[in-house]
Amino acid sequence: MSIPNNLKYSKDHEWISLEGDVATIGITAFAQGELGDIVYVDVETEGETLGQEEVFGTVEAVKTVSDLFMPIGGEIVEFNTDLEGEPELINTDPYGKGWIIKVKVEDVAQVEALLDAAAYGELIGA
Repeated sequence: MSIPNNLKYSKDHEWISLEGDVATIGITAFAQGELGDIVYVDVETEGETLGQEEVFGTVEAVKTVSDLFMPIGGEIVEFNTDLEGEPELINTDPYGKGWIIKVKVEDVAQVEALLDAAAYGELIGA
């Protein structure tokens, strides 16, 4: 299973990539594998500022709906609109074209406090 070393991870199975003060967030390969085929992504929080661990949207798979949690606090500045027509990008490319939101980071220390690849691997038993 792929756990890229250049990303940070939450215990809720979100990944985060930081460029300057903007973070790109998606769900991990482990999470999408557990969910199965994703058929819909719902994010209605674009433009809102949410705190760490608040729900920013949901992903719907064939058998379940799962909340998406903010791994850090900040303003949601962009939603990946490609997911509206191709939600399966989360399954086929979770760390690339399957990203979900971009967030203007309020506190970089929250990013640094997230799990690194080794710690996330231990969490999921990889």
